[in-house]
Amino acid sequence: MIALQGVELTLPSTAGPVHILRGLDLEIPRGETVSVVGPSGSGKSSMMMIIAGLERASKGNVIIGGTRFNGLDEDSLARFRRDSVGIVFQDFHLVPTMTALENVAIPLEFAGRGDAFDRAAACLESVGLGHRLTHYPGQLSGGEQQRTALARAFAAGPDLMLADEPTGNLDGETGQQIIDLLFGLQADHGTTLVLITHDPQLAARCSRTVKLLDGLIIDDGLGSSGAANGAGTQAAVS
Repeated sequence: MIALQGVELTLPSTAGPVHILRGLDLEIPRGETVSVVGPSGSGKSSMMMIIAGLERASKGNVIIGGTRFNGLDEDSLARFRRDSVGIVFQDFHLVPTMTALENVAIPLEFAGRGDAFDRAAACLESVGLGHRLTHYPGQLSGGEQQRTALARAFAAGPDLMLADEPTGNLDGETGQQIIDLLFGLQADHGTTLVLITHDPQLAARCSRTVKLLDGLIIDDGLGSSGAANGAGTQAAVS
């Protein structure tokens, strides 16, 4: 489902180029659940943004679901995300002036589905919010807002689900409910899941854990480690 080949991300700054990702090689098969861990600033969210096509790699190949991102224009990337990728962030990113039903229906309407609202209602029902269809985000609790975000992310039946600290703004009990729901939806749909987390217990729920440090993959979760190579790269940079 995911193939990163020598992926680098370098961004300009007033102090000179900042090397955020330094040559990532990673393969994730369809249907696998993978957690991504590492300290803040290690490149986890940047890697996810590149996988989603929301950030352009400075170098290397990004191939998602057989689609090579290199050379695709922004419209093509947006269509790919619409049809194949669901994303859940720490912040819920709901449109405050739209009801829960309208928020979930948005990507389905963009895809031209005539059953957008019926499908959105069914998705909200599946996350336990069938009674909250006409409520606005400001009328929902944090857990209910994240449930709405999950319903929206899964509404189009994506092949790939990306979750970046999805429980970061929730209390422990509510966060556990959201995670149980996320893994339940993943299992029901057979979706490939990439989950960024700082929680080792949550990371352990995935079938594989990838570890990042200073923009390098130091452990791909398959028993091979890039630590030696990474140390050499860091020494060369410093």
